[in-house]
Amino acid sequence: MKTTINSVNGGTASVTFEHAGVTHTRDVNICTTAKGKYDTAATEARIAEIALGVEVKIATGAITNPPPVPEPTPAAE
Repeated sequence: MKTTINSVNGGTASVTFEHAGVTHTRDVNICTTAKGKYDTAATEARIAEIALGVEVKIATGAITNPPPVPEPTPAAE
């Protein structure tokens, strides 16, 4: 399972999970210190825990890649 933190905005991080050819992106709540500062280590641990669940969902088929968008057919003249 490969995880990538795309951005952190407010109280969430946009995270992409990649496993077995499936790519899934979702927001994850960030962790903060007692002083309200962004806690990198705790957030990374949280993302690792969520990745375990995402991996199971990919393995069972609950999370899949979206089907490809069909190309439009030209209108008949």
